[in-house]
Amino acid sequence: MIIRSRAPLRIGLAGGGTDVSPYSDLYGGAILNATINSFASASIIPRDDNKIILYARDGNKMVELTSAPELEINGELDLLKGVYNRIVKDFIKKPLSFELHTHVDAPPGSGLGSSSTLVVAIVGAFAEWLQLPLGEYDIAHLAFEIERIDLNMAGGKQDQYAATFGGFNFMEFYGGDKVIVNPLRIKERFVYELETNLVLFHTATSRNSSTIIAEQTKNITSKQEKSLEATHQLKQQAVLMKEALLRGEIHRIGDILDQSWKFKKQMADGITNPMIDAIYEEMIGAGATGGKISGAGGGGFMMFYCPNNAHFNVKKILAKHEGSIKEFLFTERGLQTWKI
Repeated sequence: MIIRSRAPLRIGLAGGGTDVSPYSDLYGGAILNATINSFASASIIPRDDNKIILYARDGNKMVELTSAPELEINGELDLLKGVYNRIVKDFIKKPLSFELHTHVDAPPGSGLGSSSTLVVAIVGAFAEWLQLPLGEYDIAHLAFEIERIDLNMAGGKQDQYAATFGGFNFMEFYGGDKVIVNPLRIKERFVYELETNLVLFHTATSRNSSTIIAEQTKNITSKQEKSLEATHQLKQQAVLMKEALLRGEIHRIGDILDQSWKFKKQMADGITNPMIDAIYEEMIGAGATGGKISGAGGGGFMMFYCPNNAHFNVKKILAKHEGSIKEFLFTERGLQTWKI
């Protein structure tokens, strides 16, 4: 028997950073994101030899361990170990023996929520194998706690919920771990137009988001006026993005992205750099009406909104830069699990 799962990566369209504590706890956060047809996947093969074998196929890393109630968190495939430790602690109460194979379609630090999406996929695979009574909110919240609390990895809350629910969602975040996921019913022709006009470009660089998030958190905690006001404005941009998509006012998307990028750069140092700024300005000159970095910033994927067939010119110019254009489609489905 093989137990499989997959969960989609996401692009953040507006509100990124407002899901990070303490801002979301103090003021409430709002995010609009959408999942794409790139995935994190996990496969579990049960064993009966008291062994645990962990494979990260995309990174070509393997760890073989003796089955135990808790695996040591030591920098080697800690995301995989962290999920196992929590599953045993909360549900099974005894060691398990298995192989776990994982793969992610985007590198760490890409800004597409790859680490959190992987945690969701692994939780889903264990839930399918062990028939755990977990709904969508339960899986997303458990994945959040594993990554942010158990493993002490900095970040927000949107990625786990996007991966679990899938589709276009307007998400609200409040204190006390309250999260509300509002699925958006966007007409197909507007989704197709957004797919056509959005260009996703990997800058061939990754970033350590924890450093950027740490400064962002410090600025909010100390009520640094510029950063705090920028975060308030980012939350408002998520509302404007929701209205534009639902009303089919696609022509507004570029301007909303452009305004969001201007505010995002004020949240913390390291979100942008001369290379990113230069690429952004060049793409605006090529016909894009707006864009932003996906995720915390500093590297990874950039996106550009390119109306009126400007995407042809933007892609042509981007091809001259070090990096790669990522073709994608939006996907409606979130976490999926099955047995074979």
